[in-house]
Amino acid sequence: MPGWDGYWDHHGYGWVGTLFMILTMVVFWGWLITVTVLLVRHWGHNGTGHDGARRILDERLARGEIDRDEYDQRGQALRAGRR
Repeated sequence: MPGWDGYWDHHGYGWVGTLFMILTMVVFWGWLITVTVLLVRHWGHNGTGHDGARRILDERLARGEIDRDEYDQRGQALRAGRR
């Protein structure tokens, strides 16, 4: 087969070029995976966390599921956990 003999000669780039290509691919895939994870975390947030917890607490008080004392107690716990 023509060209098969030179398949492993790295197309004339030598070992430095091959090393550069490998490092470039590692950086590229690392960047792509990092960006994907950050986007999924950001878009998958869905109101959880402190603001979401405060909103849920407000809704529970408005529906009458908890009284004012429990609301204040849980609100203090949220503020303490935020620090």
